[in-house]
Amino acid sequence: MAISNSLPVLVVANLFAAMCVGFGINAILRPEHGVSFFELAPPTVDGPEKTLFNSLMAVYGARDVFMGVAIWAATLTGERKALGWILLGVSAVAFADGAICAVNGAGEWNHWGYAPVVMVVGLLALGVLDGSKTKTA
Repeated sequence: MAISNSLPVLVVANLFAAMCVGFGINAILRPEHGVSFFELAPPTVDGPEKTLFNSLMAVYGARDVFMGVAIWAATLTGERKALGWILLGVSAVAFADGAICAVNGAGEWNHWGYAPVVMVVGLLALGVLDGSKTKTA
């Protein structure tokens, strides 16, 4: 059996999906806690800044929920190539989130710690270790 079709790849991908959905729901329902993964302080006073903050955290949460649902859709339909590309996209988002944290001075490893793992699982789902696929005459 090819590694891209193995159960461990599917299980780990589903765990990443659950993680994304969980982070997304947390950001939507508890924006002050959701922003803690970026090691940023939320606004403390009600007003336009807090309204903007809550709105942006809802957008961030929706993004994470979408990423998780996309992973689940690819795993449930058996689309391993799509799963691989989605996981690579999720990894790129995690690297970008970490870069944003680094620019702000802290929290980058809250994202960079798992981004390479997601990338490796994405590459496995794409079949990079499945062996030669060259056709012979």
